[in-house]
Parts: sequence; structure tokens; C-alpha cells
Amino acid sequence: MRKIKSLIISTILLFITWILLAGFAQQEIIVGLITALVVSLIFHEKIMVLQDIKLGPKSFFFMIGYFFLFTAELIKSNLDVAQRVISPKLPINPGIVKVRTKLKTPLGRAFLANSITLTPGTLTVEMRDEFFYIHWIDITKPDIDGATKSIVSKFENFLEVIFG
Repeated sequence: MRKIKSLIISTILLFITWILLAGFAQQEIIVGLITALVVSLIFHEKIMVLQDIKLGPKSFFFMIGYFFLFTAELIKSNLDVAQRVISPKLPINPGIVKVRTKLKTPLGRAFLANSITLTPGTLTVEMRDEFFYIHWIDITKPDIDGATKSIVSKFENFLEVIFG
């Protein structure tokens, strides 16, 4: 069952990538579907990490919600960093904070680490078990619980439903 799930997810992801790159012409869709299926059949055992994705209507809606949340956080953090560059009088308090995640799957944790890193002002430096070490441009909450709430919780609520 796990191999089938991995095969389905990899085929869908490859097909979506194909369509985004090639277009929506009928021949492109047919060739893309066949290519995605063949590549998935050959390589799906190598990418078993995809089995961590939960399939279902709830996770699908949370993926859409996560996209909008991430986009909003990206814009907000870009504006914050831009304001700090333009107005050097704004205080910064850079440093590394330790945060905790409740995500259990490797893919979920990797997704969280990348989401943190992609938002300006934060950078995931290291992951150890349930702890992440984050470089934060302006530490407002140095304790683990406060930093976790400020940096991790907003993403984690969505990613927990998507990846477990």
C-alpha cells in the first residue's frame, strides 16, 4: 500500500510539473501523463519520502491554506526586512534561537525548515530531532516556547495536517 501511495503521489507531482512547463495542449497532456507514470514506475521506490504526505480532502484544503499563509508571511517578512534596510535606526537583535517542532515526519520537518528559511529575517541553521536552531534577525522572544510560537507555530498547524 505504501508503494502504491508513493507511486500515485510521484505521478501526480511529475504530471503537474510537466503541465506547468509544457502547457495544456492535448498532446502535451497525454505525453506528460505517460512520461510521469513511466518515471514514477522506475523511481518511486527511491522517493519513498513522498509517502509522508497525507491524501484526503482535509489535507488538500490545508495545502491551499498553507500556500496562502506562506505567501502572506513571505510578503510580511520581506516588508519588515526592507524597512530595516531603509531605516537603519530600527533596532535589530540578531542571534540564534532554539525552537521545538511537533512534526514527526522527515518531509514535514524539511518543509518547515525550508519555509522558515525562505521567509526573510529567519534562517534554519540546524535540525536536531525535534529542535531547530534558527538565526533570527530580531529576537523578540529568546525562550524556546516564545520563539516557537513566533516562528514555527503558524506553519506547523498546517503542516501537521498535511504531513503528520
